[in-house]
Amino acid sequence: MRVGLFVTCLVDLMRPRIGFAALRLLEQAGCEVVVPLSQTCCGQPAYNSGDRSAARALAEKVLREFEGVDYLVAPSGSCAGMIRTHYPALFAGDGELAARAASLGARTYELTDFLVNVAHLEHVPGDFRGTVTYHDSCSGLRELGVKDQPRQLLARMPGVRLEEMPAAEECCGFGGTFAVKFGDVSARLAEKKCAHIQATGADAVVLGDLGCMLHIEGRLRRMGDDKTRVLHIAEVLAGEAG
Repeated sequence: MRVGLFVTCLVDLMRPRIGFAALRLLEQAGCEVVVPLSQTCCGQPAYNSGDRSAARALAEKVLREFEGVDYLVAPSGSCAGMIRTHYPALFAGDGELAARAASLGARTYELTDFLVNVAHLEHVPGDFRGTVTYHDSCSGLRELGVKDQPRQLLARMPGVRLEEMPAAEECCGFGGTFAVKFGDVSARLAEKKCAHIQATGADAVVLGDLGCMLHIEGRLRRMGDDKTRVLHIAEVLAGEAG
């Protein structure tokens, strides 16, 4: 099974170890992993900001880079959601490009969804020990149905105890450009999310999108919380949490 790993621009620039963790998990599942060196952004920021021309240019680049793989996998619900859900709309009525976008979208998965439902990963290599709580990122949950998949994988780790937070499915306030356009609202949402996290007493909050991670971690630290760790699900599962 030939799998293209879409690293995402945030992972590449801010926390590359998430990409290496995703790579380890895919290889653990028996996949031949392809990582195009020319990959950059999926085009979501431009798309959400109304710049369809820039979004299309980036989307066409992704189509070229990953067209030859059996599956495209991303450690991000928002990027996977952009490719699977919004690329077909972006190229609607555009003949060959529309068909190529629909084909790639149908083969695109968020990491935990792929590991559970396609690769059927049984052995999780990580050895994390502690209590965690899980935040459901909006795009993964609402566009791709990612809910039980990360929890199923965490349940295969004997050292992990999952303590669900109140309102786990509520937005953390990031929302990409939303956090820039509506800073005050974004900050209030983040404070509410962080209070829910702290109420669990968990050692770490685990989630599947780096944008949400950066937003939550920044707010926790501004609130004076230097103890609660903020980890990507791939880091925990692969034993790359440090």
